[in-house]
Amino acid sequence: MAKAFFRLQKFLRRTQFLLFFLTAAYLMAGSLLLLQRTRLVIQQGSRGTSANQALPVPDGMVGVGIIDPRTLQNPRPGPRLLVGMDALQEPALDQRHSPRWLVSRNSELRQLRRRWFHRFISDQEPMQTAGFKAMKHTAEHKGTYMGCFSDDSRERTLKGAVFYDLRKMTVSHCQEACAERAYTYAGLAYGAECYCGNKLPATASKPEECNSECKGEKGSACGGVNRLSVYRVEELRAGARRRRNVIYRGCFRAPENLTDTFPASLIQPNLTVEMCSEFCSKKEFPLAVIQGRECYCGYPTGRFSLHDGADGLFCSGMHNASSATEGKYCLVYQTPVQDTRCTDRKFLTTKSKVFVALSSFPGAGNTWARHLIEHATGYYTGSYYFDGALYNKGFKGEKDHWRSRRTICVKTHESGKTEIEMFDSAILLIRNPYKSLMAEFNRKYAGHLGYATDRNWKSKEWPDFVNSYASWWASHVLDWLKYGKRLLVIHYEDLKQSLIPKLREMVEFLNMTVTEDRLLCVENNRDGNFKRSGAKQKDFEPFTQEMKDLINRYILTVDEALRGKNFTGLPREYVPR
Repeated sequence: MAKAFFRLQKFLRRTQFLLFFLTAAYLMAGSLLLLQRTRLVIQQGSRGTSANQALPVPDGMVGVGIIDPRTLQNPRPGPRLLVGMDALQEPALDQRHSPRWLVSRNSELRQLRRRWFHRFISDQEPMQTAGFKAMKHTAEHKGTYMGCFSDDSRERTLKGAVFYDLRKMTVSHCQEACAERAYTYAGLAYGAECYCGNKLPATASKPEECNSECKGEKGSACGGVNRLSVYRVEELRAGARRRRNVIYRGCFRAPENLTDTFPASLIQPNLTVEMCSEFCSKKEFPLAVIQGRECYCGYPTGRFSLHDGADGLFCSGMHNASSATEGKYCLVYQTPVQDTRCTDRKFLTTKSKVFVALSSFPGAGNTWARHLIEHATGYYTGSYYFDGALYNKGFKGEKDHWRSRRTICVKTHESGKTEIEMFDSAILLIRNPYKSLMAEFNRKYAGHLGYATDRNWKSKEWPDFVNSYASWWASHVLDWLKYGKRLLVIHYEDLKQSLIPKLREMVEFLNMTVTEDRLLCVENNRDGNFKRSGAKQKDFEPFTQEMKDLINRYILTVDEALRGKNFTGLPREYVPR
């Protein structure tokens, strides 16, 4: 009995020791992991972005410099700071005193890197054919299921509108989007892609080949690999508004030969704008041109560019087609249909030899510039970060690794010697800092297409934001001027006002050639899906006089630096308020 008790006691001691050892090992492993992650966050917050890069200078140089915004927040005695071409260095941010907006921004930028996306999201494999029987096409979906069709990416039939949703794509979502754009058919592919059009694809496929499950709806078929699940779209429910209505473009001098200029036409007594627009929409043309009782459909071309509008008096009764002046002038309307001559995009077939950056301060129109470049060149742009919302809007380069060299250029908001010298050349996009700061603050609180609320603007976050981000606006430009190897400076305001000349300049810098018709197509689709929605505040002035004084000093410094590098100075509208 004693011997058995001794054995039991020995076993329990060994078990206690084993449990203690495992617990200690578990705690040590957890501690190491926590330390590693903490170190990574600190490194991400302290390198790359040079929002507050500055160097102490003598008091006598204050007249040509910029006061560090931190001195406005902490009025303690200390050296004045200069942000200048020859004074930029890259010290780590003082985590105790730097504005938390900037630290959070640094962390946010780093965490959007491509490698995080590849760890976070993995593409789902198409469902097995065996599970296809469980899919449904009619239960809760609107419209009529037309079948499974082949989809050729080089020559798509349904190409009127395209969008993606990696996580929430459903059949109803795609159908409603196409209905809002006045299309007849909605097609889904790869479980996450939606295509709209007015013509059915020519080649039908076996039903079981549409075997990709919708990302946002289990059990529903959303096409497959090079396969489209096509639905005929029903009319929108009563009271629903179409996203893109018919837009009056103006009165224009008619081309000499209307039938040669426009591919489709209709002669109709008592012709109305609605009749002509509906006819051209079904033909998938973006322009509806009315002259008397004649309706013409087509695109903007070199022969009819829509650049030189005529006085509306020449088109008497512009909203009554039958009374429009016949012969020399015509009424032009934009239909809900997208101009598809420039919507085809792809990755570069061979790796680019020149690594080009599309660099800007946040809120300076980088996404819009990417939209223009992609549609002008036909190639995707990449990104130093990953933004799922932009990927869903068709920027497929978001998912590609930023150093793959399969994209025409790479979006970046980074500055600093190391980050800049990675690129062989760069398009530097600059926008009025007042507009940029407001745009980035809107994005921070309401996404790419929304507006921040009055409560956001009146919070204490707004002054902190201006104090930290304003210096970043200046140092971003100064860093690229100092370390950039080959630069093309584009001002957002110039691009907006003279789109085709500036876009042609950007395309030539990228060593690409494009046709005039393609550039006119881009101009016709210039806004894309990137106009902010919601009510814009009128006569709203969020900047205090102290903020203006700070920003104006940055404007003068950047203007002087641009001229010192033989670039055109900042536009006149940047001049201090």
